Amino acid sequence: MRRSVFGGLCAALLLAAGWIGSSVAGDTPKRLVMAVTPSNIPTELFKAGEVFAAELAKKVGIPIKVYMPTDYLGVVEALRNRTADMAFVHPAGYVFANREAKAQIVAVDVWHGKTSYTSRFYVRKDSGLKRLEDLRGKTIAFVDPGSTSGYVYPMVMLIKKGLVKDRDPKTFFKDAMFAGTHEAALLALLNGSVDAVASFDLAPQQYLKDKAKVERIVHVAETEPIPEAGMCVREGLNPALVAKLVESLMAFNAPEYRPILKDFYGIDGFAPARDSDYDPVREAIDLLGWRPRR
Repeated sequence: MRRSVFGGLCAALLLAAGWIGSSVAGDTPKRLVMAVTPSNIPTELFKAGEVFAAELAKKVGIPIKVYMPTDYLGVVEALRNRTADMAFVHPAGYVFANREAKAQIVAVDVWHGKTSYTSRFYVRKDSGLKRLEDLRGKTIAFVDPGSTSGYVYPMVMLIKKGLVKDRDPKTFFKDAMFAGTHEAALLALLNGSVDAVASFDLAPQQYLKDKAKVERIVHVAETEPIPEAGMCVREGLNPALVAKLVESLMAFNAPEYRPILKDFYGIDGFAPARDSDYDPVREAIDLLGWRPRR
């Protein structure tokens, strides 16, 4: 019963994505390259990615090499240039990868039992700042221009509330910077370098770990739900290979793989994904008027 349910789940996912029934042969590389979005400490993420890739390669039957670009949008470039065959993409990264490289989402992350999360504006608890409007004239650290929770959704919230003009954060904040990672943004807040940061809903618990540090931070605003990150594949891969990849990813939902996933992106497993799941992210990006560099 369990096997038949699992098989039906994968079949439905692939049919919805257009992989089943495709008449295009596509590429079957002798080695796959998996790009990872550098949202965590690069050295630790790369090491954990190699462990995950080695296990995934056993299931797919093809060696997998890990590639980590220097920033979020480097993943999009790798898919567009076909220097990467598949990638762990954050929501905005997937929308750009789909638009720019015709990549297709094949699985979504499950994190704390959900396939969505939110972004929050964080401040120090002793700052006296209580509302989003209180951040006027203050300094903020975003994460990366390609980060959904660390830039896109927070900026859209500011625009919709009429706090930011001409899509320029400096029309509301005294200064705005990009910290590069969620952890770096939170540390900048704690050490007083900035007055506020934008990051995802459980970022303090995930990166600070020290309860005393977590308790020094509170949030003053929260965005609408954001569809989770996931795995996408480049255009032109053999549909049979993609089907095997999806089946292999779903196999990671077994309890014995939880330590590997936790060390990698801190996720619980994978679930079926559809391109249309990311339409709210497309709308947010369009409102922001933001396009990836070329």
